[in-house]
Amino acid sequence: MLRKAIGATFILLLMTQVIPAQENSGSAPFRPSLHLKNDGPSRTKEQKEYDKAIDSEYQSKLKEIPNAAKRDPWANIRPTPPAAAKNKQ
Repeated sequence: MLRKAIGATFILLLMTQVIPAQENSGSAPFRPSLHLKNDGPSRTKEQKEYDKAIDSEYQSKLKEIPNAAKRDPWANIRPTPPAAAKNKQ
């Protein structure tokens, strides 16, 4: 019985030490900084024009790619679906 009480006390002591371990050594608790805005300088006019040129070149290259038919690698393995039954009226 004494062994269980000592074990429970030891576990409680360990659990109470977890919270202070997550705080920094100062008086205020540790809070990581959160940046929602881009802190870097904004892009210059030349950089924006360069980005637009690259984007337009990329879009033109995408249009040059031929539209290939969709390939089905499992076509030889998959059985062909049965023909649709005609409605008899």
